[in-house]
Amino acid sequence: MNMPVEGAGTRPAVAQLLANIAKVIVGKDRETRMVLASLLSGGHVLMEDMPGTGKTVLARSLAASIGGKASRIQFTPDLLPSDVTGLSIYNQKSGEFDFKPGPIFANIVLADEINRANPRTQSALLEAMAERQITVDGVTRKLDEPFMVVATQNPIEFQGTYPLPEAQLDRFLMRISLGYPSTVEEAEIVLRQAQGHPLDTLGPVIQTKQVLELMAAVRKIAAKPALIRYVTALCAATRNHPDLMVGASPRATLGLARVSQAWAFLSGREYASPDDVKEVAVAVMAHRVILSHQARFSKRSPEQIIRELLSQVPVPSA
Repeated sequence: MNMPVEGAGTRPAVAQLLANIAKVIVGKDRETRMVLASLLSGGHVLMEDMPGTGKTVLARSLAASIGGKASRIQFTPDLLPSDVTGLSIYNQKSGEFDFKPGPIFANIVLADEINRANPRTQSALLEAMAERQITVDGVTRKLDEPFMVVATQNPIEFQGTYPLPEAQLDRFLMRISLGYPSTVEEAEIVLRQAQGHPLDTLGPVIQTKQVLELMAAVRKIAAKPALIRYVTALCAATRNHPDLMVGASPRATLGLARVSQAWAFLSGREYASPDDVKEVAVAVMAHRVILSHQARFSKRSPEQIIRELLSQVPVPSA
């Protein structure tokens, strides 16, 4: 069963969001907070897990909980970039080209099974994710705010999938995995869906204007110089690690600081602490590093290395 979120009661809008999503998502309170932290940090989330674990349902629950426009793109091998961004169609009456916006023009974009599309189509998301805009036929169009891509992907071992390029992986602020529910949680899921899916009746509890206000509040969460030194030291440590061929980028450093502020905000505090950094570091950093060949041979994982660094890198004094 879902447990109350620490400090959520001090943020009524946050508590409403979490409670609304919990009507659909059972036993994944931490993962829900991760997705919400990414939204409030202005970032994007990649959810990687086995099929049927609730990745799409969590993304749709978040989209339904805020009063904005949501869209879903089912990525397939034959999907074209224009199917994502939109295209210009010639209007015979006016003699001009009319732009027909694609599903990328939404507040929450669910990119379902993103690794089933070819690299050319995957790259169509890069400009939107990084710049909050798209360019079609030489014309640049701004996307609405807030804007968030929630992408899902199955493990790369599954047939018909393409690995995401490092440049696109780095655009995702966080990568999370839901995992299988416990037997008690799974029984609760079955009971809730016995008379229909709760997602079908899930309505918004806040509006996009409130989301933007929450995002502004997150930016005001205090991040003291000692905390910034800790974040910087963690990311720098990945660049000198013998088991890593490529370490975390400066974008990862910025992202780790930003998500730490959001995690503190969700916990009802006005300042970010090293504990906040430790809570989100694996989700922010692990997908941004590349293992050395020896580490792959030894079956090391990026998550394992980040956890080791969290125990090794000292926390600076104030």
